[in-house]
Amino acid sequence: MPRKAKRTALITLAVLAGYSVLGFFLVPVIARHVINGQLETYATVPASLERVRFNPFSLEVTLFDLKIGEPGIEQIAFQRLYTNLEIDSIWKGAVHLSRLELEQPVLDVRFDKSGNLNLAQLFDVPPSEASEEPKNDSLFPLIVDELSIQRGDLKFADARPSDPVTLNYTPIDLELQNLNTSPEQSTDMRLTASEPGGGRLEWTGSFEPVPIRSSGQLSVSDFDLASIWPYIKDAVPLTLNQGQLSASTHYSLDLAETTQLILNRFALNTPIPLSVDRADGKPLIRIKQLEIGEGQLDLTQRSVALKRLHSEGLETWAAREEDGRLDWQTLFSGDSTPTETSTEPAGTDEPAQPWRAQAEQIQLRDYRIHLTDRVPQPEVALELGPLNVDVEGFDTAPDASFALKLDTAIGEQGSLSAAGNIQLEPMTAKLQVETKDIDLRVAQSYITPYARVELRAGRLSSATSVELSAIEPLALNVTGRATIDQLHTVDTDHERDLVKWQKLDLEDIAYEHGKRLSIERVGLEQPYTRFVINENLTTNFSDLLVPQAGNTDGEDGTETSDPLAIHIGKVDIADGSANFADFSLRPPFVTAMQSLNGSIGTLDNASKTPANVTIKGNVDRYAPVSITGELTPFDPMQKLDIRTSFNQVELTTLTPYSSKFAGYRIRKGRLDLDLHYRIDDSRLNADNHVTLDQLELGERVESPDAVDLPIRLAIALLKDSNGRIDIALPVQGDLDNPQFDVMPVVWQTLRNLVLRAAQAPFKFMAGLVSGAGDQDLSVVGFAAGSSELNDNARSALDLLARALAERPALRIEVEGTSSPAADGPLLAQERLEREYQEVYFRILQRRGDTVPAKAEALQVPEEDKPALLAGIYRQRLKQQPPEAWNELPDEERTRNMRSEVLASWQDSEPLRRLLAQQRAEQIKEYLVSQRLAADRIYLIDVSNDDAKNGQVNTRLQLGAM
Repeated sequence: MPRKAKRTALITLAVLAGYSVLGFFLVPVIARHVINGQLETYATVPASLERVRFNPFSLEVTLFDLKIGEPGIEQIAFQRLYTNLEIDSIWKGAVHLSRLELEQPVLDVRFDKSGNLNLAQLFDVPPSEASEEPKNDSLFPLIVDELSIQRGDLKFADARPSDPVTLNYTPIDLELQNLNTSPEQSTDMRLTASEPGGGRLEWTGSFEPVPIRSSGQLSVSDFDLASIWPYIKDAVPLTLNQGQLSASTHYSLDLAETTQLILNRFALNTPIPLSVDRADGKPLIRIKQLEIGEGQLDLTQRSVALKRLHSEGLETWAAREEDGRLDWQTLFSGDSTPTETSTEPAGTDEPAQPWRAQAEQIQLRDYRIHLTDRVPQPEVALELGPLNVDVEGFDTAPDASFALKLDTAIGEQGSLSAAGNIQLEPMTAKLQVETKDIDLRVAQSYITPYARVELRAGRLSSATSVELSAIEPLALNVTGRATIDQLHTVDTDHERDLVKWQKLDLEDIAYEHGKRLSIERVGLEQPYTRFVINENLTTNFSDLLVPQAGNTDGEDGTETSDPLAIHIGKVDIADGSANFADFSLRPPFVTAMQSLNGSIGTLDNASKTPANVTIKGNVDRYAPVSITGELTPFDPMQKLDIRTSFNQVELTTLTPYSSKFAGYRIRKGRLDLDLHYRIDDSRLNADNHVTLDQLELGERVESPDAVDLPIRLAIALLKDSNGRIDIALPVQGDLDNPQFDVMPVVWQTLRNLVLRAAQAPFKFMAGLVSGAGDQDLSVVGFAAGSSELNDNARSALDLLARALAERPALRIEVEGTSSPAADGPLLAQERLEREYQEVYFRILQRRGDTVPAKAEALQVPEEDKPALLAGIYRQRLKQQPPEAWNELPDEERTRNMRSEVLASWQDSEPLRRLLAQQRAEQIKEYLVSQRLAADRIYLIDVSNDDAKNGQVNTRLQLGAM
């Protein structure tokens, strides 16, 4: 080899050797020294790099064991950083790395209570001098063929929330292919991250750094909501018991001009049930399962569409507070309102496009909603569920409608179902709604502020079509039918039945909001009402109204709307009844009407056509009554033509009225009353026809209101040969004349008639016929305190019935009798036992227990009677038991209360009178059962007598028909 060539080779080898020594040995040492020196200079915490490796020929650089932070709790660290610089970086104008690897990196991010970031405090870097050179916003030119992060560890802690947040994701693995910071260059990536609790994040796709664009697939599985719940808790005071979310989506993100985000095939579900409580520990919501499938979201178009939404087993609690607001409103309301983020470009005045939500199918299953209304007192609780909802084609776009199907249980027995179509913009709906056995007792708390009425029973069922056409003004139409079964209301002041019925049918309902209500038929089965005139001449209905504060009369300055047009095609009444009592009289007048059947024709407040009325029934079981004719119920002064007929009414029931106005009790008699009232344009033309059959007055009664007329003489003179009195009382007048009053005219006409009758003679016949063998049939004996017929009594009545059947001209008069000494104590005991049953019946009924149809069918447990007796004592005697009794043994205290309660009833004349009436009624009922005509049996006023041989005798008398 030539010498010159050798020298060149040696120089080359020496240069290579020096380059190698410099690259392999000196550069790593110098680099490590420089890096550690810089770390020592600027780091505020311990920081060091363990080792540097450099290959000067392949340009490979490897850094080992970087640690920044206190030993064992480093905040930034990695085990190995490897990169391979390509030589073409020189002419490409960008740093070109064929591979960049980062192994076991650690990043610990922490915010303290003040919001200070720990990473910002790791280095104390002096501020850089201001540069006048224009700022270059472009990214540093970098090309990385392959980038890999392996087994990363990310820790995050935030002490700012009330409950600190701690997150930890490890291992984190990231792979990038063809990373290039030049514009319009796409990079493929894949990221996976796990958390110790089992949650996992997977992200695959591509992105462009300049401008920022990305698309791919993102999924999160088993994400524990507890890890981020402190942020939610500080915004909304809720406590998470448990909850996880899993979600996946294909996404497309473009930030080139504005934020464009599209999510495709979006899916979400809850791997475990979600459970959230209020801050006070009370339950708020439970969700067994929530699943969203194949969703799509477009942020630019402001639309979200779901293929399927399925939720199961939701349970929630909601209440209306005393101020009228829902507790959910107060729960989610804060002192400040979050600023709404707008996707519209800054400076534009055009309103943002409304969001559009769509869902092909929504299924909600087995929902349960616990509702409480705390506005009324006591508060009202309503249970809804299991609630199932199906929605098809949900869409919030204008003029778009969707199908809804809903069914739910309400309370223990009720149910509600609805099906139809709904449109949200504008709001319209067409629904078929059905309810069944809705317990109306839930309305009790809403009734109590206005009336002292207890709603003890009642169930609503309906089948209606509901059509909503507009919200403002409200345009609502309802058609269909409704039924209210077993309504039972009670006067709470006296614990007596007020209004009740077995069934109310409303057929062919047509309601147009604010305009008209039409019901083609109202059917009432077994309706009942109690009407009472009190001693002060008020009524039981007026007494039940609770006075309301505020202005109830006069003008309030508001405009009055047109009255609601009401049309009722027909009202049918089946087996109705009523009780009437007048306590302004002494003794009180009490009567009952039964077996009321009939109908009322068309009622229409927009028509002058009168309605036909046909009602028939009985008074006190045996006296027929009928009401027929026509009237305009909404304007009776315009047109009325009504005939009322009462037949075979026992006049003994009218003793309170005869005592007050005639000054005599009625011993016996029957009444036929025919009233015909006609009104045409406020002109009254009335005919009153009264027939009194076999009327006999009893003893005289002092009354300041009694008329000064020869009543006994008039009755004797007015009777015809058959013992009948016929009186016709025509009345005419102008009802618009304030000086005209019907009743004074009637009384004056009757007075004049009686005076004229005293001048006309008539015959009086009376005969007594007896005969039933040698057996004495004039008395019927009853056991003390009882109205039940014994065998001897039935045997005697059998003979009497046969004797009367042979003598059709005879009538039987029954005088009910009671004995104060014999009946009083037993009546008091019986009354106490009935009171036990009534009180116990009400307790079971309010508690919702199954009870028999009547209270007397109950068997009151003996152990419950002392507690019931205490309430009966206070109610009956209107006082508390003496305090001295509190020191007595329970049994002695109970005996004392029982003795005083029994004593209060023992001398009760109404109880004895009622017993006497029942004895007479038993005799009459038995004779009727033996085929004796009811019109041949008269009940005369009751009396008192002494018991003989342990029996109380009811006297019988014979009379001619």
